[in-house]
Amino acid sequence: MKLAWQFILSEKGATATEYAVMLTLIFLAVVGSVGLLGTKVAASFVIPGW
Repeated sequence: MKLAWQFILSEKGATATEYAVMLTLIFLAVVGSVGLLGTKVAASFVIPGW
């Protein structure tokens, strides 16, 4: 338990948490972009009449 509190109160713990939040936001932005643009890009490669 003492080790957990040391991790929470240390700056390394705060830095790790900040990086985790930042990576989560980047991941969500990438997934959202692919989701929104993926179908539009795929539709541009469709050849009419095939």
